[in-house]
Amino acid sequence: MNWDGPILTDSGGYQIFSLAKLSKISEEGAHFQNHVDGTPAFISPEIAMEIQAALGSDIAMVLDECAPYPCDYDYAARSVEMTTRWAARCKEVVAAAETAAATTRQLLFGIIQGATFDDLRKASAQAIVDLSFDGYAIGGVSVGEPEEEMMRAVESTEPLLPNDKPRYTMGLGTPPQLLEMIARGMDLFDCVLPTRLARNGTAFTASGTLNLKNAEFAMQKGPIENGCICAACSEFSGSYIRHLIKVEEILGLRLITLHNLFFYLDLMRQAREKIDNGTFDQFRKRFLANYKMRNGDLTL
Repeated sequence: MNWDGPILTDSGGYQIFSLAKLSKISEEGAHFQNHVDGTPAFISPEIAMEIQAALGSDIAMVLDECAPYPCDYDYAARSVEMTTRWAARCKEVVAAAETAAATTRQLLFGIIQGATFDDLRKASAQAIVDLSFDGYAIGGVSVGEPEEEMMRAVESTEPLLPNDKPRYTMGLGTPPQLLEMIARGMDLFDCVLPTRLARNGTAFTASGTLNLKNAEFAMQKGPIENGCICAACSEFSGSYIRHLIKVEEILGLRLITLHNLFFYLDLMRQAREKIDNGTFDQFRKRFLANYKMRNGDLTL
């Protein structure tokens, strides 16, 4: 990858969820078909740990079962129990590897499930915390549930997580959602929105999303966002980037991707700064008041 920063790898739990029609889950692991050529494949907690160790990431995730939305209580309860058992197996693999080698230890994060059921979320959090991991992730959110359910899942889980360990909300989100999650005590996030929406011609700004395919940007001489110092805004006008998109030149999508990634990283930089000086709550409220949700701004 030629990336000299930290790397976090997922275990495949969400991918199993996304390929539900091609997979079958059992206590041993997940049997599934390659979505490209149909080749049979299998992943277990042990294999997931071996793959992530081979990749050499700094942070690895346990293999979990991500329950769909909606799902009934009994299914979610069984999913929580198996996720806990799988987490214990993942930890055993990592512990054995630590004993066998003297190399720098790969951090391992546990994943909390429970769908939209508060008591299952709390039970899962307690069980995963009892296993003791380097950090804790809230999984199974942003899988189609209403936003208020997503927030409630975090609110019911967060109080049970150790204050001295990183908290990671998986698979989200929009800029307002990230700030709301930070306000609820979360530290880490991952999301495809900056790149996926860029491929559709959509740019993030402090006032909301902009669809650069729209005619209103045809004569825009300024950048995507005034004051932005990303590579795209520093060198190119909004109208030129729109032109690239309209003629299907891939450079346009790359420039919007650079802008969107810069925007997300800068938003997190500002959040850290405001937390340090005690003004995060005012910053969050001001940002949310100015941010307009548009058609391209989706929760995944």
